[in-house]
Amino acid sequence: SVPCSAILSSYLLGERLNLLGKLGCLLSLVGSTVMVIHAPEDEEVTTLEEMTSKLKEPGFLAYGAILLALCLLLIFYLAPRYGQSNILVYLTICSVIGAFSVSSVKGLGIAIKGFFAGQPVLQNPLTWILVITLVASITTQINYLNKSLDIFNTSLVFPIYYVLFTTIVITTSIILFKEWVTMTVVDIIGTVCGFLTIILGVFLLHAFKDMDVSLGNLPQVLQNEQPVPETRDDKNILIEVDNSSIAPEDKPKVFVLYS
Repeated sequence: SVPCSAILSSYLLGERLNLLGKLGCLLSLVGSTVMVIHAPEDEEVTTLEEMTSKLKEPGFLAYGAILLALCLLLIFYLAPRYGQSNILVYLTICSVIGAFSVSSVKGLGIAIKGFFAGQPVLQNPLTWILVITLVASITTQINYLNKSLDIFNTSLVFPIYYVLFTTIVITTSIILFKEWVTMTVVDIIGTVCGFLTIILGVFLLHAFKDMDVSLGNLPQVLQNEQPVPETRDDKNILIEVDNSSIAPEDKPKVFVLYS
């Protein structure tokens, strides 16, 4: 989604994609490829009953309770006081709520497949719980994301939001489906490195998008600025002592002016 949105914006909306942006797109693709190579297989969940048992596990219930308490704290206490000045407040709300929206989408996907298979999913209370959770979470995300975009720079909002949201979603998936059980040390390191590569790519894509950097003007951009010449007062240029033995640097100099 990151490189596709950047490339389409460049061609359809006329936004300039500089050298650092192209490098960011490449890093995003490389990081995604590394994550896919080292990602574990998802545990097979095909029915709402299996999804219900996953959601009722103590580990996920404790994790969900912590996220819900954090979200309520951010919405009712921190957002009114610090939301206008701290970019992390609104974006953290959006990211934390994302854990519930992603879990709801996963469950509703199973419900939709079961509906077309002739299963009585509409009589299952979990279906309507997931629908209500999804609508409430997406509405909250859109609300606070728009508030953040109204106050802060877009080039800062999207990279931070992407990193926070993806981190929460990966953590939720690991806890809900216990993907870490089947992961080796190599896979864990590869997944973390791939995710960090994606973060670097997103940062390069958005943080420097307004800079005019290309292969043609790269030497001029990297060239150091010329030092500003030192400005000396008239009294400092009246007498210049060339012989250090006459006026050592560690002794005061005496200037005598004759009129």
